[in-house]
Amino acid sequence: MIYNEIHQLRSAGFSNSAIAKKLKISRNRVIDYGNMTPEGFCEFVLSLQNRNKKLDPYHKEIVSWLKEHPDLTGAQIFDWLEERLGVNTIAENTVRNYVNELREIYHIPKQASERTFSAVPELPMGQQIQVDFGQRNVLTTDGTMKRLYFIGFVLAHSRFKYVEFLDRPFRASDLIHMHENAFRHFGGMSREIVYDQDRLLIVSENSGDLIMTADFTKYQQTRKFQVYLCRKSDPQSKGKIEQVVKYVKNNFVKNRTFDNLIDWQESCMKWLERTGNKKVHHNIKKRPCEVHALEKQHLQKVSGTYIFEKVFTSSITRDIQHDNVIRFGSNRYSVPRGTYRKGAPNIALMFRRITTTCTYACRNRGKF
Repeated sequence: MIYNEIHQLRSAGFSNSAIAKKLKISRNRVIDYGNMTPEGFCEFVLSLQNRNKKLDPYHKEIVSWLKEHPDLTGAQIFDWLEERLGVNTIAENTVRNYVNELREIYHIPKQASERTFSAVPELPMGQQIQVDFGQRNVLTTDGTMKRLYFIGFVLAHSRFKYVEFLDRPFRASDLIHMHENAFRHFGGMSREIVYDQDRLLIVSENSGDLIMTADFTKYQQTRKFQVYLCRKSDPQSKGKIEQVVKYVKNNFVKNRTFDNLIDWQESCMKWLERTGNKKVHHNIKKRPCEVHALEKQHLQKVSGTYIFEKVFTSSITRDIQHDNVIRFGSNRYSVPRGTYRKGAPNIALMFRRITTTCTYACRNRGKF
């Protein structure tokens, strides 16, 4: 029966991983059965029936354990054999395969314990923004693969989104810059913001109390929004932004070719305008951009410009490559397309940073 189901699902276009998850069996088993012909599978079954196995003397005990506890794993049974029966000469993989066969013979599917969820009531306008991070490897125009990092923001009521990318891992200062960009995009900020316990926000735990990094604490106290920190992959607390992260990966990023960060971000903003914030949302049955027009009136105004304690001093020169890239150390930095000009000097000034006060002035460009 399992053999037939595997081949039916394969013909329907399911991947090996999807079949394994659906049938609650291992991926290796799906591959093995999927590569067998019907005749080969019959011979395989006959060989199992006629072959003596190392675990046959413990057959009754294992079956009784499985019937009493259907969610037992092969690793647990391996441990129980040694603990309860003193069996320590059989490999764990052998136990796992034997358990899988017994599940088929006695029709004992593995029952995974599932978390119980309940519907979360819709939040009022202007109440909450949810924030999360994502990353994805993409194909570049020169045929190599590059990892891009992004942060997503979503207004919990209207599902209006903002997304910003980087071609390197985030720093705490990037997080603050992007909050400012998101507030500008939304036309204000919510009363509370929900995050998972990311290293950019959390420095340590103190007797169960989470301590935020100094930079982000200063920013939060300046902007005066409430912070709510939840565990990762928690749909009860921040399922809306987790869906946004998946949406960005599977709708915008998938099969798109990366040239430079500026063009990529501009393409993302256009995608948000025509798709991400325009298509009717499957839950609220409305366009996020239309609901946002109403929710915007309930957001708190962001007054003034946030002051960052970073400024640039002594300069370093670097050549601009023909593909509009500057190389510094082991890193590559994109400059606007068209910056490189044939026959021109093509020299860029890069500035060292020292601590002082400076105002962040340019959206989406990361310049001061």
